[in-house]
Amino acid sequence: MAMPIEDYALISDLHTGALVSRGGSVDWLCYPRFDSASVFSALLGNDNHGRWLVAPAHAAGVAELVEWKYIDSTFVLQSRWRTEAGEVLVTDYMPIHDRRASLARRIEGISGSVPMRQELVVRFGYGEVLPWVRRTHEEGGPGILAMAGPDALLLRGTHLPRAADHRHVGEFTVEAGEKVDLELVWYPSHRPQPTPLDFDVTLQATIDYWQGWAESCEKQGEYDGIVKRSLLVLRALTHEDTGGIVAAPTTSLPEAFGGERNWDYRFCWLRDAALTLEAMMTHGYEDEASEWRNWLLRAVAGDPEDLQIMYSVSGERNLPEKVLGHLPGYADSAPVRIGNGAVTQYQADVVGEVMVALEKLRKRGVKEDEFSWPLQHALLGFLEKHLSAKDHGIWEMRGEPAYFTHSRVMMWAAFDRGARAVREHGLKGEADRWEQLRDELRIEILEQGFSREVDSFTQYYGTTLVDASLLQLPQVGFVDYGDPMMIGTVARLEEELLDEHGLLLRYRTESSIDGLAPGEHPFLACSFWLVEQYAHTGRLQDAKKLMDQLVGYANQLGLLSEEYDAGNARMAGNFPQAFSHLGLVRAADAIHAAQQVSLAH
Repeated sequence: MAMPIEDYALISDLHTGALVSRGGSVDWLCYPRFDSASVFSALLGNDNHGRWLVAPAHAAGVAELVEWKYIDSTFVLQSRWRTEAGEVLVTDYMPIHDRRASLARRIEGISGSVPMRQELVVRFGYGEVLPWVRRTHEEGGPGILAMAGPDALLLRGTHLPRAADHRHVGEFTVEAGEKVDLELVWYPSHRPQPTPLDFDVTLQATIDYWQGWAESCEKQGEYDGIVKRSLLVLRALTHEDTGGIVAAPTTSLPEAFGGERNWDYRFCWLRDAALTLEAMMTHGYEDEASEWRNWLLRAVAGDPEDLQIMYSVSGERNLPEKVLGHLPGYADSAPVRIGNGAVTQYQADVVGEVMVALEKLRKRGVKEDEFSWPLQHALLGFLEKHLSAKDHGIWEMRGEPAYFTHSRVMMWAAFDRGARAVREHGLKGEADRWEQLRDELRIEILEQGFSREVDSFTQYYGTTLVDASLLQLPQVGFVDYGDPMMIGTVARLEEELLDEHGLLLRYRTESSIDGLAPGEHPFLACSFWLVEQYAHTGRLQDAKKLMDQLVGYANQLGLLSEEYDAGNARMAGNFPQAFSHLGLVRAADAIHAAQQVSLAH
């Protein structure tokens, strides 16, 4: 049975990521990419769906996990166990930059003589495909090879487990001062076995990479530590070759336990990519921001009419949604889905998110090339063509489309940034036309997207319902943070969407048009947006109080999920979630800016 979500660590090689539990079990891993089929799927089922356990054996006596941490500023995980027989340290990592799809585990004896247990259950194809397994004795030394179709997994080490009932189990003892190294490497089954891993070299190289990357993080406030970890998470969720960032490395972790709101987040949303651009620029990672821009531009290249809201890590467009009936789901939350049906939706805000981010990149001095600006020009033409179309909104409503106020504002922002590109940066374009469309949208939004009855912007035209995405209106400059209309909206949000724990819901699912059964836990990103709003409007004490509460929801390693179940003090939703960490970075930046203003006065 899977552990609570907060009891998992992420390790990454910038191509894929594994979730390792506090109990020493790798319960989720997709090879060779984030969006490939999983080889370990116990997270969404049970041990029979695939995992790799390395932990003290029962013979060691009661095992206490006395330390569970990353080596500073890395994704190298260390688990220190204390048992009646002694102490042992397990170091888990995925080698970086060697083009090797590998998961390495080093077990070091600290004191005494500690019996360890290993259990390997390989199930390709999301836990459904039982591989052919055999022992090998090739040039690289003894190993256990699991193979099915195009996939091969090879376990190497000095202490290999034995076959037992469609799994491999074994025990070995680690003496004080001894090191036992185990590597599980994936490779295409038609190719030769990879050479053995040099643990000392690759471990140090992996540590050096992560720490070197983190050194560039610009410090600016009391939340520096969790901001740096959040930026590291964004990097860890980025595909090294393509620059695409996945929303999370998991699929179908439930937004509400036992419910149907279980989605596949192992894809790259244009919205997330655009917001990542901003976060990286703010903290000194302009090269990385340029990489994301290039991924984004490649992904959307082609006929603007073919624009999608999300793509695979390398830009593939075909992401059909499918239910995996053989998996019971995390905490029996079915269905388990792969692919994402929202890929076919029209979400009118996406072009605006892209244009806002690329405008900020221009202001940083990054020049447009012969490809990037014409593509943005074409996107504005696409937006104008669909000016009167309703959409499914930022929350990917699966009900009927509507005129969502947030979407219309982001369309306003798109035309505004297009005009600025011409006026302020000398690029060629129809500035007069774009300014006209921008101004007409503004009039429309103020007339139809703001309710004087409740003194608030609304979720969509023709309703008095509100939605947390309205907090993004001042973020893109449609209104000032302190505008009376925005202050009224915040009051309405606090009245309607704050739960009993002070967390902000996206919207009220029981009265929504999302086409799904009601019920979900609060999205953490929404509460981070509220922190940002508070910080910009003189409510610094409120901002810090809520920020500290939210930061307290991160697990021991500084990782955040998509939602949080405060009533039961547990994480919910896909994990770790890029959007939550993006919200944290913005909120911390807003608090820092407000504190600087306060000090200046």
